[in-house]
Amino acid sequence: MKTVERAFDVVDVLGRLGSAGPAAVADELDVTRSTAHDYLVSLAEAGYVSREDGTYRLGYRFLQRGSRVKYGEQFFRASRAPLADLASETGEIAQIGVEEAGEWVLVHAEHERRLACMGPYPGMRTPLHTHAGGKVLLASLPEARRDRLLADPLACRTEQTTTDAGALRRELERIAEDGYATDADEQSVGIGFVACPVTFDGTVLGSVSVACPSGRLKRPGYCGELEGQLNAIADEISINYRELQHREMSRDPYQFE
Repeated sequence: MKTVERAFDVVDVLGRLGSAGPAAVADELDVTRSTAHDYLVSLAEAGYVSREDGTYRLGYRFLQRGSRVKYGEQFFRASRAPLADLASETGEIAQIGVEEAGEWVLVHAEHERRLACMGPYPGMRTPLHTHAGGKVLLASLPEARRDRLLADPLACRTEQTTTDAGALRRELERIAEDGYATDADEQSVGIGFVACPVTFDGTVLGSVSVACPSGRLKRPGYCGELEGQLNAIADEISINYRELQHREMSRDPYQFE
């Protein structure tokens, strides 16, 4: 297990530095240069790290694995078309996310071409309490699990991030009652979010959210307008998800496509 953990430590270092040689990895992990070299070579031989002129970087095999996970998820497939419509209708960044290990994970985002340079990337993670899309998921978690997450010190992303557990609990109660969440500058300065949960048969699949400049989000009526559009999209995703479930259940397992 220690060997596996160390290999992923090396992966994290390369992800953080972009590229590095054995000496830099050894310094980051406080291991010998030969140990770092052995891990880098093993990862390169497995195809997960690319080697060029004595330096190493993460390889595209990670993209292959991640894409298979993403495109295999019915939640993503049910959301893709509605999310594109939402981005087109609002002119903002539309995204879906799920909860994993106490974090909000971006699954997919749609945005206009002019916003491509500032677009988020699939797999991006942030603590649930720092993002409206995460807050609606946090509000829906079983009480015991939510209490465990709130028992730990709450990470601070910006000066606007709510880090007081009591204040966050009160906000989560309002979110559960209202059915949507907002945040301005809490996850990233200058960016605001509005989010709604996506449910299917009483189970929360994930959240759908819109990101826009926080100043625009504070305009009178704009937040309510986005909230109405998000609720409609959440319902559409749920309907698509049901159809995918029905299609999967009715498929003949012995019929090859």
